[in-house]
Amino acid sequence: MRTGMLALALGLLCLGFLPVLPTVGWLVVMLLAALGCLATRVWPLGCLLLGFCWACWSAQQALDDRLAHSLDGRTLWLEGRVVGLPAVSAHGVRFELEEPASRRAELPRRLQLSWFDGPEIRAGERWRLAVTLKRPRGLLNPHGPDREATLLARRIGATGTVKAGELLEPMASGWRDSLRQRLLAVDAWGREAALAALVLGDGSGLARQDWQTLQATGTVHLLVISGQHIGLVAGLVYGLVAGLARYGGWPRRWPWLPWACGLAMTAALGYGWLAGFGVPVQRACLMLAVVLLWRLRFRQLSAFVPLLMALCGVLLVEPLASLLPGFWLSFGAVAVLIYCFAQRLGGWRPWQAWTRAQWVIAIGLLPAMLALGLPISLSAPLANLLAVPWISLVVLPLALLGTLLLPLAGFGGLLLWLAGAALAGLFDVLTVVAQWQPAWIARQLPLLAWLLVLSGALIVLLPRGVPMRGLGALMLLALWVPGKSLPQGQVEVLQLDVGQGLAILLRTRNHSLLYDAGPARGESDLGESVVLPTLRKLGVDRLDVLLISHTHADHAGGAAAVQRGLSVERVVAGESEQAFQAQSCETGQGWQWDGVEFSLWHWPQGRSSNDRSCVLLVEAQGERLLLAGDIEASAERAWLAAHEGKRIDWLQSPHHGSRSSSTEAFIAATRPRGVLISRGAHNGFGHPHAQVLERYQRHGLAIHDTAIEGALSLRLGAQSQVAGQRAQRRFWRDKE
Repeated sequence: MRTGMLALALGLLCLGFLPVLPTVGWLVVMLLAALGCLATRVWPLGCLLLGFCWACWSAQQALDDRLAHSLDGRTLWLEGRVVGLPAVSAHGVRFELEEPASRRAELPRRLQLSWFDGPEIRAGERWRLAVTLKRPRGLLNPHGPDREATLLARRIGATGTVKAGELLEPMASGWRDSLRQRLLAVDAWGREAALAALVLGDGSGLARQDWQTLQATGTVHLLVISGQHIGLVAGLVYGLVAGLARYGGWPRRWPWLPWACGLAMTAALGYGWLAGFGVPVQRACLMLAVVLLWRLRFRQLSAFVPLLMALCGVLLVEPLASLLPGFWLSFGAVAVLIYCFAQRLGGWRPWQAWTRAQWVIAIGLLPAMLALGLPISLSAPLANLLAVPWISLVVLPLALLGTLLLPLAGFGGLLLWLAGAALAGLFDVLTVVAQWQPAWIARQLPLLAWLLVLSGALIVLLPRGVPMRGLGALMLLALWVPGKSLPQGQVEVLQLDVGQGLAILLRTRNHSLLYDAGPARGESDLGESVVLPTLRKLGVDRLDVLLISHTHADHAGGAAAVQRGLSVERVVAGESEQAFQAQSCETGQGWQWDGVEFSLWHWPQGRSSNDRSCVLLVEAQGERLLLAGDIEASAERAWLAAHEGKRIDWLQSPHHGSRSSSTEAFIAATRPRGVLISRGAHNGFGHPHAQVLERYQRHGLAIHDTAIEGALSLRLGAQSQVAGQRAQRRFWRDKE
C-alpha cells in the first residue's frame, strides 16, 4: 500500500516541474499503459502514471478556462456574483467574481477584480460591471514569486480593473462578510483586523508593517488560518474529552476515543466552515481526518502512512495545490516533526518536546525555504517559542468563544477585547524581535550546494548519539558557498521586471551598480518587494553606486527601500531628491571597474525632469550599452551632439518607448543591435508607442520587452544575446 501511495504521490507532484503539458493523445497512451501496469508486477508504475495523467488533465482544464487572447486588454460589460471576502484597502477593493456572464464573449468561471476608489462591495452581491480584463500574468524576476502559478492554482482565469458598475442584487448569503463587519466594529485594542484574520482567515485588513513584523519573526502562519489552527481546535476538543475520561468526568457507557476523534473532527470542520473552506483549510481538514482515522484504527502503521495518505488525498482533490509554497511548507513541517520524533527511544518532557520542535522545524524547513526563495527568519525559533502557545492557548480560544457569544450583550465583546489586548501585547514583543533580527534573504544556491544543505539538515536532525552528526553541521556551511565570479572585462546586465518603471542591475567581477530602483506609489513599493529581494537572492549585499536617473516615482520610488536594505557606497542622481542625499550627475564623470568603462552624461538645460535624466554609457571589450532613463527628443539631440559617431550595441529604450523619444535621428546615429524596453503590460500611457516599435523594426533592432519576456539578462563584453526570464518554460506561463 505504501509503495502504491508513494508512486501515486510522485506522479501527482511531477506537475510542478513540467515545461509543457502532454497532448491529449499522449495522455490517452499513458492512461492505457497505466491500466496495463496495474495488472502486472510493475503496478507501482501504473499508480505513478495514473497520478501524472490526472494532474495533467486537471491542469489543462484550468488552462483552458483562462481568458482568450483576443479579449486580453479589452473592456467588457459583465455580470456576476461576488464570492469570498472582498479585500479592502485605502485605495479600493479587490474581490472575486464567480460565473461571470457577458453578451459579447465567453468568460472564465472565476475572475479577480480590483476597483480603485469604488463603492463598498459585499460577499453574495450581484453586480453589473464594466471591466478591463487581462489574462493571468505577473512580474517575473530571477528566483522571485510566480504570480501566474498562484492564480492558476486558485483557478482564476482572468484579472481585471473595474471602470464602472451597478448593484443588481443585494447580499444574498454573505454571513461571513457580516461577521467580519461585526468583528471590525468591536473594541480590540486596535487589533480588530488581526482578530478577523484569526477567526475568518481574512488578512486583508492587516497593515503592511504588521505583515513585515510577522515575516521577520517567522510567525506569519499564526495569523493565516492553516493546519496549525485547525489542528489546535481539534486538539483542544480531543484533549478535553481525553481529560474528562481520565479523571472520571466522561460517561463510561460512551467509549471516549471514538467520541474524542469524532468531536475533534466536528470542531475542525466547524472552524473550517467559519474560515470559508479555502484550499489551505481543505488541506488541513483532510490531513486531520487521516490522522484521526490512524489514531482510531491503524496505530500499528508508521506515522508516515497518514502523512502519505493525506498528501495523495489533497493532490487528488486539487492537483494544482503543489504550485503553492504553502503546500510544501505545511507538508514539510509535518514530515520533519515525524522524522525527528516518531522513531525516538524514550520520552521527553513536554517543555523539552516543545522547545526542540521549534529548532527542528527551523532547520528542517531551511532547504524548502531556500528552494522556494522565501525569506528566512533567524529569530523564528525564539519568536514561535512564545507566540505559538500564546496564540494557541490564550488568543484563539478567547477570539473564537467571543465570536460565538457576540449575540450575548457585552459578554462576547468583552472576550474579544481581552483577545485584542493579548494580541496587542504579542505584536509589541514581535516588533522588538523583528527590529533586533530582521528576516534573512539568502542567496539562491546552485543545485549541488542546495543538495548539501538538504543532506546536512537531515543528518543534523538525526537522534543524539548517531555518529557523524557533526558532518551535517559542516554540510550546512554550503549556505555560504561563493557564487561564480565574472571574467575580467565583462559586465552582467539584468533589467528587472518592475512593471511601469525601471531598475537595472550591473555587476562586474567585484562591483555592483543599480540604475534606478523601481516604482513606488502609495503602499506599493517595488523597491522593497521586488528589487531588494532580487538583489539579495543574486548575492548582492552591497552597491558601489546607486544611480537614480531622475526624480519620477517610477524610477526613484524604490530608492529609499534599497538604501534601507543594502549598504550603498555612493548615490548619484540626475536631479536633487529630498528623500536621499546624492551626488549630482555631471557630464564627463567616469570610472573603470574590472576592465569595464562607465561614463555619465547629463543635460542640465533640459526643460523637463525626463530630459534631465542621468545617462550612463557602459563599455565592455568594445561592446556598448546605453542606459538613457527617460530622455526625450531634445535630450537625444544633445546627446548625439556630444557623442558624434558613437555606435551603441544595446539601448535601454528611452522613456519606456514613448512617442516623444527614440527619434529617427537617434536610432539611425547610434545603430543599436537591440533595445530593452521596461514597462507594464496594458499600461495607461500606451508604452511602447506603435510608431516607435515600427521604427525599431525598420532599423532591424531586436526588441526585448519585460512585459512580454519578464526580466531581461545580458552579458556585456561576451557578444551574447538577451535572455528573458519567461524563456525558462513552465506550462502555466503565457507564451504570448
